[in-house]
Amino acid sequence: MKNLTILFILFSSISFSQQIDTDRPDQTESSSIIPHKSFQIESGFLIEFDEMNTSYGTTSNTLPTTLFRYGLFDWLELRLVTEYSWTKSGNFRLQGMNDLQLGAKIQLLKKENVNTEIAFMSHVIVPSGTRNYSARYGTINRFLISHQLNENVNLGYNLGWDYYGTGNGNFTYTVALGTSVGDRFGFFIEPFGEILEFEELVASFDAGVTYLITDKLQADFYFGTGLNHKNNFMGGGLSWLILNK
Repeated sequence: MKNLTILFILFSSISFSQQIDTDRPDQTESSSIIPHKSFQIESGFLIEFDEMNTSYGTTSNTLPTTLFRYGLFDWLELRLVTEYSWTKSGNFRLQGMNDLQLGAKIQLLKKENVNTEIAFMSHVIVPSGTRNYSARYGTINRFLISHQLNENVNLGYNLGWDYYGTGNGNFTYTVALGTSVGDRFGFFIEPFGEILEFEELVASFDAGVTYLITDKLQADFYFGTGLNHKNNFMGGGLSWLILNK
């Protein structure tokens, strides 16, 4: 345990001036790329109660849900998403690994003295999960845009298209307004949703808080609800930036 503590302190002290920028806990993916040759782990849990499809409801737990990010170039990061889930619906119970997601994020616009950033993110869903959690090849795509409104307030939004191997896919949107309080705390509110098969709107809302433990270690907590459907959820996690420069 002592050796693990020393190792943690050493990692947390590398390049302390570089502050972590995460894609969690909100639904809006950041328009920023992590630093070149750096590695970032964003991991947490999600608890969801959904009454949309059954009379007695479905409880879903995802723990952990983990995003691994690697800065290949200043303008490109590689991404890997892994998730372990278990679901309860009445007397029915199921657990196992979800399909892997392999992807990348590309920086399209980021300039000094310009308060707007733009990036594009794409993931490929690889059928690799446990039986009953594995589906077919699919893709998740997002245009990521943000505006620094002032020193403490940021507006970010995503527009995207998800395709899961059948039908027309889903149009997705997110809008997150975030603010910082002091040097450590951040808060956000966020409407988000999707238009299933470009026909049916499923709208939701969430809010949350982040706490910067060190410049490279961040904790978060969030909660949300469906706006036009019966769905409540909450989650939290930790994100860790490891620099290799």
